[in-house]
Amino acid sequence: MSLESKTQRLADPGAELLDRAQGAWDRYGRITLGVVGAVALAAVLGFFFMRSRGTAETQAASKLADANMLFWQGQYDRAIDGAKQVYQQYGSTPSGADAHRLAADSHYWRGMLQSLPDEYKAAIKEYRDYLSRVKTGVLADAAKRSLAYALESDGQNAEAAKLYDGLVGAFDRESSAEFLCASARCNQALKNKAEAIARLQRVIDEFGDTSYAPSARVRLAELQNQS
Repeated sequence: MSLESKTQRLADPGAELLDRAQGAWDRYGRITLGVVGAVALAAVLGFFFMRSRGTAETQAASKLADANMLFWQGQYDRAIDGAKQVYQQYGSTPSGADAHRLAADSHYWRGMLQSLPDEYKAAIKEYRDYLSRVKTGVLADAAKRSLAYALESDGQNAEAAKLYDGLVGAFDRESSAEFLCASARCNQALKNKAEAIARLQRVIDEFGDTSYAPSARVRLAELQNQS
């Protein structure tokens, strides 16, 4: 056997291995590169998405601050317009959600101060839109409190009483007494005398140190003395 033939036979296994490696790269290398590329693209898109969200929230917060200023100045019409612009343009941002609450407050106080009953219905809708986005926490409880007052003002006493009852214990003791008195007021409007008495009695028994206790005693005595 010649040296040349021996060399060819020794070289053949290495060549075969290289051929296999080349085939594997052709088959799987492009897939690997595609996966890596997709991950990199997703990371880049995620970065720009988060940055755009941050920019949107900054712009929304600025516009909401302007609308909030109008609210505290008593310019409820303009505050409503500003709040609606925020949640229509930046609805996916936290400020976009909070704009519903500001619009609701503005509708409620416009209804109170200008004796416009339809404003309560508008406030109720806005509070519910807000609570569909923000379901828990202090701000959610505050919105439920405002919603309860709007419902009561709109004559929806049964639903208002349920909300008031659910808020007892959510804030301080003074607020809990306030909610029980409000629930008693709603039940009294619904002719549910026993339910009204029960809530007034709770004010006296559990929250007798609050400013609502004296009036609760008077109202309780009046209800108990009714035939």
